[in-house]
Amino acid sequence: MQAKEIRSKFISFFEEKGHKYVPSAPMVLKNDPTLMFTNAGMNQFKDLFLGNATADYTRAVNSQKCLRVSGKHNDLEEVGIDTYHHTMFEMLGNWSFGDYFKKEAIQWAWQLLTEVYGLPKDKLYVTVFEGDESEGLKFDQEAYDFWKEFIDESRILNGNKKDNFWEMGETGPCGPCSEIHIDLRSDEEIASVPGKDLVNNDHPQVVEIWNLVFMQFDRKADGRLENLPAQHIDTGMGFERLAMALQGKKSNYDTDVFTPLIDKIAGEAGVKYGEKEETDIAIRVIVDHIRAISFAIADGTLPSNNKAGYVIRRILRRAVRYGYTFLNFDSPFLYKLVDVLADQYKGFFDELDSQRELISKVIKEEETGFLRTLDNGLKRLEQIKDKLAFQNETIIEGREVFELYDTYGFPVDLTALIARENGLTIDEAGFNSAMAEQKNRSKADAASEKGDWTEILTDSKVEFVGYDQETAESRIIKYREIKEAKRTVYQIVLDKTPFYGESGGQVGDTGVLKSDSETLKVLDTQKENDLIVHFTDKLPSDPSATFKAEINSNRRSLIKFNHSATHLLHAALREVLGNHVQQKGSLVSDSILRFDFSHFSKVEPEQIEKIEQIVNARIRENIQLDEKRSVPIDEAKSLGAMALFGEKYGDFVRVITFNPKYSVELCGGTHVGATGNIGLFKIVSESAVAAGVRRIEAFTGPKAFEYVQEQEKELKSVKELLKNPKDLTKAITALMEEQKKLTKEIEGLHAKQSGQVKDDLKKEVAEVGGVNTLIQKVVLPSGDALKKLSFELKNEVNNLFAILAADIDGKPQISVIIDEALVKDKGLNAGQIVRDLAKNIKGGGGGQPFFATAGGKDISGLDKVVEEAQEITASFA
Repeated sequence: MQAKEIRSKFISFFEEKGHKYVPSAPMVLKNDPTLMFTNAGMNQFKDLFLGNATADYTRAVNSQKCLRVSGKHNDLEEVGIDTYHHTMFEMLGNWSFGDYFKKEAIQWAWQLLTEVYGLPKDKLYVTVFEGDESEGLKFDQEAYDFWKEFIDESRILNGNKKDNFWEMGETGPCGPCSEIHIDLRSDEEIASVPGKDLVNNDHPQVVEIWNLVFMQFDRKADGRLENLPAQHIDTGMGFERLAMALQGKKSNYDTDVFTPLIDKIAGEAGVKYGEKEETDIAIRVIVDHIRAISFAIADGTLPSNNKAGYVIRRILRRAVRYGYTFLNFDSPFLYKLVDVLADQYKGFFDELDSQRELISKVIKEEETGFLRTLDNGLKRLEQIKDKLAFQNETIIEGREVFELYDTYGFPVDLTALIARENGLTIDEAGFNSAMAEQKNRSKADAASEKGDWTEILTDSKVEFVGYDQETAESRIIKYREIKEAKRTVYQIVLDKTPFYGESGGQVGDTGVLKSDSETLKVLDTQKENDLIVHFTDKLPSDPSATFKAEINSNRRSLIKFNHSATHLLHAALREVLGNHVQQKGSLVSDSILRFDFSHFSKVEPEQIEKIEQIVNARIRENIQLDEKRSVPIDEAKSLGAMALFGEKYGDFVRVITFNPKYSVELCGGTHVGATGNIGLFKIVSESAVAAGVRRIEAFTGPKAFEYVQEQEKELKSVKELLKNPKDLTKAITALMEEQKKLTKEIEGLHAKQSGQVKDDLKKEVAEVGGVNTLIQKVVLPSGDALKKLSFELKNEVNNLFAILAADIDGKPQISVIIDEALVKDKGLNAGQIVRDLAKNIKGGGGGQPFFATAGGKDISGLDKVVEEAQEITASFA
């Protein structure tokens, strides 16, 4: 049975039992502060379990894209090493929201596995929760009794809290569960060791394929378990493991989920999968990771240096490093797998097919960039390994791990991986210390402490009225305290609110909550799944009072100008650049709009001008807003509404139209009543975000007018400085030519001066212990001159170790340059040396092991630099 058929049979089985098919949510979460990635099928239904939201269905089925590479559920280190863990995987699931419970979940799971899929009953085991005294939880007798109707009691095993009590995270919905395991070993192996002895013992052929979670509790921040408003079913079956079982394979990677990718990468590398363990592991890592990377990019998350983007960059670099080291790839290769992957999922996850060009370009650029630094980084690791071997040590120092991270772009887990392969470990604490010191990350990364919600109105739902009203009579449903690094804020949920919670790129509203006795400032408004959460500076003295919720109207107006302008901009971009343009992200605030979009080259000035003209023409047309609410999603798409990749849409959506021939989009944000309200639109920058993704920033309304006035003032000042020439461009060109001529003359004088300094310095070279050393104070015209002088000395003096303490126009600089042979033989590192010396001039710096520079503020410290440098050379004797 092929993978596509396995998936479709699962979905159709539960559809026949009254389940609604709900498409997969994006893999990267946007409105859930407790999770970075979707790590389980139930994530998108969390508010239904908590009772914060309702749906028009009580049963659901889907196949959810999941990623487990961070937090509690992290399988990254096992991926590739074993044959059944993955970063990105599909989770087949069926859900009941207060409808059926354990009996039906167990009955249907058994029916599907044994009757529809035909798995052998004598190869299956099930587990039930044995209870936990510390939590006051009893043995799950109910589940046991239902299971024994279908399976021999000898195959029903007790499971502890670790294995049989499912929790999504530190807080949230949870409950006991029953796992279904399958024994895929041969009859001879089974006769030797019973399968029940290998369940939950990490055996590659005795694996869990399905987990039936009986969701009935809510884990609070203080660790307490409270009953949920209703009992629910949440199941998750690993699609890749199910395919392994149904296709009679011993490894997930031997199924048709992975074999097309394996064949492609093995062919590119000129190796055969299954012949050599180290190349097999590399291939498994690559074919697993390309799925996670591609789906993340398709969902709108680009590799970057922070948050979710950094996780994706780490995964990509891990794959590149395996290909480089074990498959001899020294040029980009990952991007070649995108077409294979897109073809595999066409018809189900079509986002890969429709964005294959963008995904390929982003991956290729990331590979190219990392490969440039990978080779140098591995050479540096070799030097560190040689030094440790000479010193008979096995721990790579934290500052060296940080150097690999900071200079060569090695994620710390990549360095740790390579270290393990060579029988070494890393000083992780030292790395963390260096990271905190260099980046001052500790403040930025300080975690907030969230208290539990205090409930006021237990049966109320949140109603957003902000499309039509700027004020509302409201009551508090619940509130809680949030302790941050430097302040304490409070979160309040109202039963009726005009405040827009940050989402879809639009920032949250600010304003006030007023009662008869007091006023609370609303500092921000966020969406937390389906809740609208107001951040306030204090709690009300009487939380049960009625409040007037009032947004900052002026700020909201500016936000609306910018949001409606993004819709006009999107349409103008497609008109000027082509229909390949798709939104890839946005920021809509009261001060600026930022719009990211797919496009594969710089937007030229004449194109920018044309885009501005179109948007401003639409503003002058004063097009009336056509807003439709609760439109069935299929009807909205038939109207031509654009849906954005990476966004989750329900069955009913809101459609925003500014002339159906021009702009029709699905959007939940706030907008102007007519485009004329925007006033003016002015683009202020265009830049690259990543391969195939560009960014435009623009002002609207009063801010745009203010910007134009400032530009006019600046232009007037320039004209006055140049004596108001008739032809300003010609006058500036003449000035630049004159400046260029004078610069060449100055460079010639500097070169002559530096040449004399070099000749004088060569006379000061002294041999110490077989090393030609040079420690001198110098006066030079520029930092470039110092660098040029350093390299000329290195080229002209063999076996050189030189430290120059330079006075450059009254500012101190240090240069350290070391012959490569000395770097290797003596384990010297110019970067580390210059960082230590720079403390004397109240500065800092860095560089490569053979050359590094530093600057500072205290020129009086140069003498101390020379003194400490001489101590270093004295140790060569």
